[in-house]
Amino acid sequence: MVAKKIGDNFVKEKNIKVNAVLNVIKTLSSILFPLITFPYISRVLQPDNIGKINFGSSFVSYFTLIASLGITTYAIRECAAVRNDKKKLTVTASQIFSINICTTLVAYCALAVTLLCFREFDTYRTLIIIQSLTIMFTTLGCDWLNSAMEDFIFITIRSISFQAIALVLMFVFVREPTDYLKYAFITVVSASGANIVNIFYRKKYCEIHFVKQIEWRKHLKPIMLLFVMILAQTIFNSSDVTMLGLIKGDYEVGIYSTAVKMKQLIAQVVTSLAWVIMPRMSLYFENKDYEKINRMLKRVLGVLLTLGLPSAIGCICLSDEIVIMMAGSSYIGASSALKILMVGFLISLVGGSFLGNMILLPSKRESVYMIICCLATVINLVLNYFLIPRWGVNAAAATTAFSSLIILIFLLFSMDKKIRIDGLLKSIITPILGCVFIVATCVLIRCFVTHIFIRLIISIVAGGIVFLVSQVVLRNYLVIEIISIVKDKFRRLE
Repeated sequence: MVAKKIGDNFVKEKNIKVNAVLNVIKTLSSILFPLITFPYISRVLQPDNIGKINFGSSFVSYFTLIASLGITTYAIRECAAVRNDKKKLTVTASQIFSINICTTLVAYCALAVTLLCFREFDTYRTLIIIQSLTIMFTTLGCDWLNSAMEDFIFITIRSISFQAIALVLMFVFVREPTDYLKYAFITVVSASGANIVNIFYRKKYCEIHFVKQIEWRKHLKPIMLLFVMILAQTIFNSSDVTMLGLIKGDYEVGIYSTAVKMKQLIAQVVTSLAWVIMPRMSLYFENKDYEKINRMLKRVLGVLLTLGLPSAIGCICLSDEIVIMMAGSSYIGASSALKILMVGFLISLVGGSFLGNMILLPSKRESVYMIICCLATVINLVLNYFLIPRWGVNAAAATTAFSSLIILIFLLFSMDKKIRIDGLLKSIITPILGCVFIVATCVLIRCFVTHIFIRLIISIVAGGIVFLVSQVVLRNYLVIEIISIVKDKFRRLE
């Protein structure tokens, strides 16, 4: 009863709709920055230097993983559970921070040994050192505390401010291909500089400090399970870039990473809901309130499908135009890879994003998710090894999509029997039918409009209108609800 009361108070304190909107705004700002910079950067740095940047980033991600050790997800879940008790919050947050300091030191030692022992990385050493600064800033910032407290107002304002600073710095200092190191440092400022501010801001919630007395037995098992799971996901997401770099060279990496970046721009907006919902879902699962769980999952799935399906289908239809407009004609090889990656994104939308992040993790079934992710990663690595030498970027994209399908299949078999989503079939079919109209619209416009930029803009606008109208006609409950809310707001203004 006490846990239930705390959970109800927590729900009343924070408005999840406001949090979702704020997180979408933050995510859109993080997308707007690349949208503004990428066309400029891709033309200034050229494919080879873009390849170096992405190879270095992929390499550093492995050491970032050692430092983070699955702590972010665990910290959000555990701190959210004790957020109403400042004393318990201070103890929990300080112990998790202390563990994070230890893992960060291990990560930097491993990075130093790797750079000193393997001569293959000599060309990338300075670049990797610059990019590795994100590890230190992320650890010191403890941004997971803000997420656990659902303080998305601060997170949003802070993120947008540093992205704006980075935008100015980029146009001032990045002028020619040799400026790729400057660009790497500016991306560090954009991604991690805000964590410095957080060192001072987080004191409003509790005092986080390094402690020697850590309940290792309590924290280590769930953290290690999450670590293995995230390790598998990181290898899954990064191995294709790393293997392309080693087997095919910087040019292929530059082409492929361009397609990956465009896919990530869409994925970030659509899946940003997960970090908003996770603290709330953790409370619902803690209280075993399946009525609220099922109601929340229905809404989340509706959002994911209503936003994700049309975005992915539109991107597939307009892949040539998007690549040329965003990166230039020299990157046109990324178009086919982008199509394949978007198919993989559609699969992962229901798999990893929904079944994994929205059900298994909040319900503390990370061990199941870990096994599934490890299996998919092994399959991905094996397929990459045999297929990349022959088919390059398209093989890397195809293996990613296939491995996402493996994850989806196994997650479906591991579903909690108490999870029952009302109107599931309609929630899936309605946006699919809307996407049929998007495809027809894009094909029709392609027949009559030859100018790439004009065709892209008209297709996006017309496709969006056609999809929205179709959802109203087909009675998509989420769209109907949003329209009702907007109408109600206008009535109040009158």
